[in-house]
Amino acid sequence: MISQSNWRGLPYHSIGQHYKAIFGEKVYKIPVSVAVTCPNREGFRGMQTCNFCDTWGSSAYPDLQGLELISQIEESRERVLRRINAGKFLVYFQAYTTTFAKVAKLREQIAASLKVDKIVGIVVGTRPDCISDALIDLLREFSEKCYVSVEFGVQSFDENQLIWMRRGHTAKKSMQALFRVSESCPKVNLGIHLMFGLPHETDADAIKAAKICNSLPIDNVKLHNLHVLKNTSLAADFTAGKFVPISLSDYVDRAILFLQHLNPRIAIHRLAALSSRREELIAPKWTSKKMEIYQIFLNTMAERGSYQGQSYKPLVDEVHHAQI
Repeated sequence: MISQSNWRGLPYHSIGQHYKAIFGEKVYKIPVSVAVTCPNREGFRGMQTCNFCDTWGSSAYPDLQGLELISQIEESRERVLRRINAGKFLVYFQAYTTTFAKVAKLREQIAASLKVDKIVGIVVGTRPDCISDALIDLLREFSEKCYVSVEFGVQSFDENQLIWMRRGHTAKKSMQALFRVSESCPKVNLGIHLMFGLPHETDADAIKAAKICNSLPIDNVKLHNLHVLKNTSLAADFTAGKFVPISLSDYVDRAILFLQHLNPRIAIHRLAALSSRREELIAPKWTSKKMEIYQIFLNTMAERGSYQGQSYKPLVDEVHHAQI
């Protein structure tokens, strides 16, 4: 069990503390874009682009997408170093679906990244349906040399929501992929992305999601509040009145409920998402207020005496692996 004494006064287990336990100091992630598409955009198996995904494939720094990989790393690293004297960085292969491309190319990109000064590991963003035997071998190989983390865009464990989002994979596929990587690559750190603010979502859904997370071999979770971006099918639904974004207060309540039922061992990357291009954000407008949202979370949890794992019950309330 993770001790709250290591949370540095926070009411949840932050990814910063997770990294510090591994590296002994604060570590920064450098997002890079090397992929240019994903299964959905290519119409793989008749799929369509996810209804929420923007033109940039969720890239954190779309202005760097045209640069060579090493230039992206060095430019992002210097942005951080201009503010603070950081000593260690992780390269985050973020945009689109990196593992949808040839594994041989990804191998070259990872190897090149690790040669850059101050880079101590990699983070690979992917989908549950883009895990091949060759990729498994690659992850295992590099995990013997450095820190390797894989973040899966699970988004939801509700099959109807996944269909509505046009994800093109099932919740079962997500869980199977996580166990497959965990069993084949025991040194690889595993994380998932989850969305709240989906249509007809309830508090019970948040609790169920936490319990499913507790049953999975994951080390961290990144929370997203579903927001509407320009040039997405969700934008058309919003304009037509077919989708109403979640309010800030409701999102905070739901995310806190999720945290309360989540195993305190699991680290939290972030509590809410921020549009990578603010000018493309349509709604909800509160999404653009990153630090204000964060402070509201802290204040609300402090007022309620809430903390991660507060309602967590090992084994009894968890989804058993055999159900997958």
